[in-house]
Amino acid sequence: MKITADTNVLVRAVTGDHAQQSKAARTALKKAELVALAIPVLCELVWVLSQGYKIPQRDIAEAIRRLMNGANVVVNRPAAEAGLALLDAGGDFADGVIAYEGNWLGADTFVSFDKKAVKLMEAQGASARLLGEIS
Repeated sequence: MKITADTNVLVRAVTGDHAQQSKAARTALKKAELVALAIPVLCELVWVLSQGYKIPQRDIAEAIRRLMNGANVVVNRPAAEAGLALLDAGGDFADGVIAYEGNWLGADTFVSFDKKAVKLMEAQGASARLLGEIS
């Protein structure tokens, strides 16, 4: 079977917080011929693990890398790597993905009201512009 994993399946597989569901999630991921990891699911996963479970960013990044490196996993790797690069720098995974996809769609500058996001983008060599301060 070729599957697209929902966020709740990945949360259970990563956290092991529900014995029965966690076992079912891990089994489904392992037995699938193909596991599609959609970028929005990875964005949700980061948010749930950081906000709900209070897992440190470095551990979340490692969990995503383990998922992405599964032999049966397909993912938009450049977008996920862009998210991981920003996460590793102390920023938001989603901001990295958004900037990457915007660039892919033809944009040349990431704009945000988030001062930290703009600073991190610029530190990575991306064109970014602060529209105002919120953080």
